[in-house]
Amino acid sequence: MTKILSTTALIQVGDTARLSFRLMGQSDAQALWEISQEPEVMRFLNGGSATSMNDINNIFLPRMAKYTNKEKGWGIWQVLDKQQNEYLGWVLARPMGFLSDKPEFDNIELGWQFFKKAWGKGYATEAATALKDTLIAQGGVNYISALTTEENIGSVRGY
Repeated sequence: MTKILSTTALIQVGDTARLSFRLMGQSDAQALWEISQEPEVMRFLNGGSATSMNDINNIFLPRMAKYTNKEKGWGIWQVLDKQQNEYLGWVLARPMGFLSDKPEFDNIELGWQFFKKAWGKGYATEAATALKDTLIAQGGVNYISALTTEENIGSVRGY
């Protein structure tokens, strides 16, 4: 089981009936690595290959640091089952096109990744909705976007 570490955000995503949230940070390499080890979880991201700890530390974490903004609620939010305090997955908020020369700061991209055991229970929809509502409530957001492939029926259907 992954140890839950604390990263304090100035904006908090409120608990839902089943879920609680915590902004992830640079000390969460192990948790980010764990979820990327399931081939089905990675299927639509890279064809099902596990991510190495080296890639987590040298690519994923530095990239996450560039878009994480505690004041705006941008970053990766760990999603936990409130009753069991179990790590189910994460939801992401960042400016659309953050890797480009012209990120869209009023258009926030939502993304999510959940362990396969959490699929089909509505967690991704519940978590993404809670994050979306938090971002909209603070203002300055004109669009919320999410990207996936047409073949990723679970994500398309889920939100």
